[in-house]
Amino acid sequence: MTSNVTSPLEANHIHFVGIKGVGMTALALCAKDLGIKITGSDVEEVFVTDSTLTNHGLTWLKGFSAENLNPKPDLVIFTGAHGGFNNPEVVEAQKLGIPTMSHAQALGEFAKGKELITVGGVGGKTTIASMVSTMLSTTGKHPSFAVGVGDIKALGTPGRYDKEGKYFVTEADEFAISHGIDNRPRFTFQNPKVLILPNLEHDHPDIYPNFEDTKRVFLEFINRVPADGLLVACIDNANVRELVKNTKVPVQTYGFSEDADCKITSVEIENQIANTTLLHRGVEHKFSLNVPGRFNVLNATTSIVACSFLDLTQEELKKGIESYTGCQRRIEKVRELDGITYYDDYAHHPTEIHAVLSALRDWYPDRPIVAIFQPHTYSRTKVLFEEFSKSFGNANKVAIMDIYASAREEKDPTVNSQKLVEETKKYHNDVHFTGGHETTIEFLTKNTQKGDVVVMIGAGDIFHIWDELTNKHLNNDQ
Repeated sequence: MTSNVTSPLEANHIHFVGIKGVGMTALALCAKDLGIKITGSDVEEVFVTDSTLTNHGLTWLKGFSAENLNPKPDLVIFTGAHGGFNNPEVVEAQKLGIPTMSHAQALGEFAKGKELITVGGVGGKTTIASMVSTMLSTTGKHPSFAVGVGDIKALGTPGRYDKEGKYFVTEADEFAISHGIDNRPRFTFQNPKVLILPNLEHDHPDIYPNFEDTKRVFLEFINRVPADGLLVACIDNANVRELVKNTKVPVQTYGFSEDADCKITSVEIENQIANTTLLHRGVEHKFSLNVPGRFNVLNATTSIVACSFLDLTQEELKKGIESYTGCQRRIEKVRELDGITYYDDYAHHPTEIHAVLSALRDWYPDRPIVAIFQPHTYSRTKVLFEEFSKSFGNANKVAIMDIYASAREEKDPTVNSQKLVEETKKYHNDVHFTGGHETTIEFLTKNTQKGDVVVMIGAGDIFHIWDELTNKHLNNDQ
């Protein structure tokens, strides 16, 4: 019998192909809140969402096979990863008359009927969406949200669907719906009431060869904001400033700039707390931020502007932002070991790397910082090669691992990490190539000491090093 489900909100049983992807996990948790039966499949490799899914009572099948559609679901949701439209489970579903839907389309469907608050740009999307979700949740607004992260610490979940609230918070990703098959941006299915744009840089060169292509799709998306909605834009970013000049949608700007509608007037860092003052259209706001970095002060500021538009009081704004305690793999302090402090971050663009290292330097002005970077995709590394080489200025020591290739690309022999190390040495006097996990752990063992701050940076499998490093430490103690 053919299913006639046209929306995940109508489904009784949804099968998620690639359920361990951060975006898919968040969406599966939204579906679970609606009482929908969830099944899923993914690769065997341990991923950051494994514990999140397990903690919420969701399991998955290992590998992809037509047999995974038994019992037969009435909707299959898939991502651009693992073959996308060509995944064997997606192909089988179509043969069986089961509706299939990309994650991007399904996310748009979950947001229907609610006021959508979404965050675009390069770097900051996840943090801002997490901040806004936390602010709305802790002040009793019952938001629904789907954020592409393993966990939002203050909320205990990256995804939630609350029938009581009227808001849905998520991220607006410009990457392709299914690379090579449907190259439209993933935010094609979103119609924001509030769009937050913290920055805009050239990213995803395999989809947008020229930066002008990126700016064009973002301007089209910005112009979807309705007359009773709001674009919240960081005027400090020159590319965002340019787009703001070319749109007529309602806008409020923010930043350190003198002409910002919401201006950051002071930031004082004391005992790893950023005490911040804003002036927002004549109203002064003071709050203390519990996560590091000038860029997180900006992220908190845009969250306050957005939530102010959503009618949170000044007291609720302060309570909400001070409730935020971070999210997984976003300057996440993961452990202290032998007097060394370890952090983990998902940064994979030069601008993000610079922001992460600047934030840690603010918090640890007198401690040596060791940055371990795993480049993500050959195409990004090649196009942004020089920018990457200049992004480690706030680190005392740098180690660069092999490039983590995306499943969507072939190896490019014209670019590699050894070349990136040599280029980085032009701007930094202590740079090393460490290759894979085992040799990176050996480097850390020999080249770090009590008092160091170590940060793992990258969007690949670098996060596995934490457990490997801990196991090595435990074995050495035995």
